[in-house]
Order: sequence, then C-alpha cells, then structure tokens
Amino acid sequence: MEIGGTLIAGPAKGPLYGEITVPGDKSMSHRSVMLASLADGITEIHGFLPGDDNVATAQMFIDMGVKIEWLNDKKTALRVYGVGLHGLKKPEAMLDAGNAGTCVRLMTGILAGQEFESTVTGDASLRKRPMKRVVDPVRSMGATVTGNDDGNLLPITISGGKLNAIHHVSEVASAQVKSCVLLAGLYANGVTLVNEPKPTRDHTERMLPLFGQPVDVAVDGTISIFPNNRLTAPEGVVDIPADPSSACFFAVAASLVDGSDVTLKSIGINPRRDGWRRVMSDMGASLTLENEAKVGEEPVADVRVRSGGLHGMHVDPNDVPDAIDEFPVIFAAAALADGEFVLEDAEELRVKESDRISAMADALSAAGADIEERPDGAVIRGLASLKGGAEVDALGDHRIAMAMAVAAQRADGEIRIHNAAAIATSFPNFVALAQSIGMNVRWQDEV
Repeated sequence: MEIGGTLIAGPAKGPLYGEITVPGDKSMSHRSVMLASLADGITEIHGFLPGDDNVATAQMFIDMGVKIEWLNDKKTALRVYGVGLHGLKKPEAMLDAGNAGTCVRLMTGILAGQEFESTVTGDASLRKRPMKRVVDPVRSMGATVTGNDDGNLLPITISGGKLNAIHHVSEVASAQVKSCVLLAGLYANGVTLVNEPKPTRDHTERMLPLFGQPVDVAVDGTISIFPNNRLTAPEGVVDIPADPSSACFFAVAASLVDGSDVTLKSIGINPRRDGWRRVMSDMGASLTLENEAKVGEEPVADVRVRSGGLHGMHVDPNDVPDAIDEFPVIFAAAALADGEFVLEDAEELRVKESDRISAMADALSAAGADIEERPDGAVIRGLASLKGGAEVDALGDHRIAMAMAVAAQRADGEIRIHNAAAIATSFPNFVALAQSIGMNVRWQDEV
C-alpha cells in the first residue's frame, strides 16, 4: 500500500540504555472515549494515545454530537462530555475510521443500538479487512447492515434501534468481535452472552464496570451482560497504562543488542495482553518486573530488559491470542535468535492492517533472514545478523515498519523501510523514543 514515509534503520552503534515511557494503551484509549461518550456526566481521561487511530474514534463521537475538550497540545488528556446511551445524533456525513480496525468493529456494536442510520468507512487498507465477523452478530440482534460483499467490506451502512439479546459463540478468538457484541448488548432486551474459542484481551469487561455496567465472567469463560440502560461517568480520572504492544518493540531491541539495559515504565501487564512477555521469556529474554501496581482496573509494572541470548522455541498456542499484535516484532527477534522458532495457530495475523505473516516473511527475507511462511504462522531459523542495504516494504502497516526498524539494529548495514508513515496511527513518537535509548533509526528526510 503506497502511503509514503521511509525509515532508515540500523545497525545499532552500541548498547541501548535508559528509561522510557511509551504512550498510553491503544486498545484502552479506544474504549475509554467510547464509554465516556455514552455515559451520563463528564469523564476526564489521562494517558490517551494520540495516534491517528484513536483520534479517529474521538472524531466519530464529535461528529455525532459529543463535546470533547483536549486538555493539552499533545492530546494525551481529554475531557468528554457524555451524552448518554441514547444521546448520539445522526452524523451529517460518513463516519471515517481511517486505519483503525478496533474503532470500526467496536463502533459497529454501538451504532447497531442507535435509532438512526449511519455509514462507516475507512482508508484503503481498512476497506479490505473483513467485517462479517461483527456484522453477522449485530444482524442477529436485529440491526440492518448493508455494504460491499454483503456487508463484509467497508463502507457499511447500519440501521439500528431496538435489539434483542443473543448468545454469541465466536468462531475466532477476537477481542474486537467480543467487544462489539457486548457493546451492542448495552442496547439489547435481555442478557447478552459471549463465548470465545480462547480468551482474548478483556479491557472491555474491565472498563464497563468502571462506568457502572456490571459484566459477569463465568468459570467456563462465558461473558454476560444485562444492561442497566445507562452508563455513568466515573468520579475520578480514567488513567490509561502504557501500551504493552508499543513497549514490546523496545524490549526486543534491547534483547537483541549486546550490552543493552532498558527499563520500560508502567507497562500494562494484564494477562490477556502479556503474551508477548511470556513468549519472549520462553525465548530466553531477560525480563524483570519492578514496581508492580494497578492503574484503575489494570495491573502495571516497570519492565527491565537486558540483552541476552535468545533462542528458538515452539510458541504455546494458548499464548497466541495474548500476543497477536506483537508477533511482527517477535518474528524479528526469532530471525536473530539461536535455533528454530515455530508459530502455529495464528491465522488471525493474516487479517490485520496487512497480511502480517506474508508481510514479515517478505520483509525479513529481503534482509536475508531464513523464514518459511506457513498458512497459520511461520518457521524461522535464526541467524547472527541480517544483511545491510536491503529495501523492504512495510505495506502501510505500522507494526511491520517498526518491527523491521528493530530487526535492523542487528543488520550489517542500513535497511530502508518504505511506506512506513502509518506509524503515526499507533505510535507517533516511536522514532524519537527509539533514538533516546540509542537505536539507530531516522526518517529519510531528517537532517
């Protein structure tokens, strides 16, 4: 996907060192502004991720009549004047999710409960991503959804209103699907239940009670919600922890570059988001938790990372849903580890901003890595270094671009990463933070 922006990365000129704070959690930033907009009262949010994806979510609610006041120039703090569950207004134009898959899929559940028609679109990448996984459940609840390929592709038009509760048994382990159904359940008559094939990130279940809506999680994993018919703004500030997906890039970089010692501050360690740390620990990474605490309903800790000999391993299938967003950079770690790394049961990687299995196989192969693409994952045989002078294409996918910038720290020369501008969707200050700990990475147009 041609979107421009070229990163020039690697090799590292010495050990990486320092303490850094990565931006707020992307997933929680989406959910916080959604629930705050639907609540009665005023919600103040701190630690908001000001990436394009999250700003797109905020803009959707602004377009439907919600007042949002940014409290600083960096857009990391905001005040949301909620309009209540039934206070949204019909937008005057199409709602644009940009590149944000989480935004559009969760918004499908919210819009299904509105008594007006709305149309949602996105950028060229998002218009290729499957929507039936959320469209089918809201249709079964009573919403009408039309769009390309019978509603599987954006733009889609949603006519909502009175919904009926369902028991949704998801075929895919997707927090987006689960959250869509639970959010639609806020507007449904009766108890909405969701079952997943494997547990996925549970930020929606943790955050809804903060806004006065109980969620029950049974011993067998069944998630149920009986709507209170209103959400209420929390009395205190909603604080968002630092994003573990963003932290993982620096954790891998510090693991790969000899002599490195980097501390990542106040990272979310929710078990449903901590799969990356379990996988890296199984690979032999030196990861130490310090200063464990809680931010709201979310556990956090400082993560100290020191370089160490990474080795190959067979990823536990139970860790796959909990590390799904981090596998691009874990692939980079595996390409430079000792031995064979095997990932299976990760088909979901193929329906992200790009086909991330294929994209990383192509990019790492171009840099000389030994990687074999599989239908549901990959087999990677580690090498001592990657070759310099390679030109790779990030395909407009932020995680591919950043993963290759990390891999380049152990290359024999510079690697040029094209179509990397999408980094702005999730991690606008990635390059500045990377440079602050000694990573060799810059934008092509930097002096």
